[in-house]
Amino acid sequence: MNAASLGTKPILRVLGREREETPPVWMMRQAGRYLPEYRAVREKAGGFLDLCFNPELAAEVTLQPVRRFGFDAAILFSDILVMPMALGRKVEFLAGEGPKLEPMTDAAALSQLLETIDGKVFASIYETVARVKSQLDSKTTLIGFCGAPWTVATYMVAGEATPDQAPARLFALRDPVGFGRLIDRLVDGSIEYLVGQLKAGAEVVQIFDTWAGVLSPEQFDRWCIQPTEKIVAGVRQQIPGAKIIGFPRGANAMALPYVVATGVDAIGLDWTFPRSLAADMLQPRVAVQGNVDPLALLAGGEALDREVDDVMTALAGQPLIFNLGHGILPPTPIAHVERMLKRVRAG
Repeated sequence: MNAASLGTKPILRVLGREREETPPVWMMRQAGRYLPEYRAVREKAGGFLDLCFNPELAAEVTLQPVRRFGFDAAILFSDILVMPMALGRKVEFLAGEGPKLEPMTDAAALSQLLETIDGKVFASIYETVARVKSQLDSKTTLIGFCGAPWTVATYMVAGEATPDQAPARLFALRDPVGFGRLIDRLVDGSIEYLVGQLKAGAEVVQIFDTWAGVLSPEQFDRWCIQPTEKIVAGVRQQIPGAKIIGFPRGANAMALPYVVATGVDAIGLDWTFPRSLAADMLQPRVAVQGNVDPLALLAGGEALDREVDDVMTALAGQPLIFNLGHGILPPTPIAHVERMLKRVRAG
């Protein structure tokens, strides 16, 4: 990233430890069902994965929220479960049921995985990245992403989403060596995938560890921190200075060890993380991203105003990327997003 490019993009400046008078804003899951234009493209595409792997349509839905709201970043439209597909596993998204995979309940199932990822699976995603980058203006950052190894593994082991990720936790407790081999395979694949996105035009990548919060402190270190540290180091070995955001949802007391060990440029915080602690403990070391409660955005009105004001009061005095504490909820009215943005940008 050259200095001239860095200077025009608020998110890149914040990731470089500069404070913006008006913090840059984007939303996790900002391309999605709350937008009528997304629903129209989704219907045209057919299945969810058909949309993810169609560069023309995936680029269009990536750009839709940027056009409508003027967000400071576009985030690649894809899904964290393309990684198991690249390792040879079948993945389906069933209407009303979410993702379905072939469960992997023990180390013997590892023999069914590819040794290295099938790069052809990601070719169309890299094309989407290049298409989006060519259509963004000079101030809007393009963010790529992957699922963190722990979170991706939870779906691979259980074959579906579960409330507490007990299947993956049991696998890890009963056979840490075998589970570690799965994690290592995902680490190597994630490095290749993120490097491919950066080479295609992404300027920042985010590592989503959605289920990190179910882990004990010891497990959090082994299955969240250590794999993320390896990914960050591996990406930067090939792309020196690569900008990386970590989002270990539910990290709480483990957030500081995560920041110190992984070397991420920013940490995404969910809405349960105390903002005063983030300001005192995290922001002196790293930029923070977040952490509006998505339900406050859904509620709107004075509840949303209070939430926005609290984030700004607590965190905007230091490097901050204003965001939600998790993805926007599909029923959220567009008017509530507009109200949030107006309040943030008014200072």
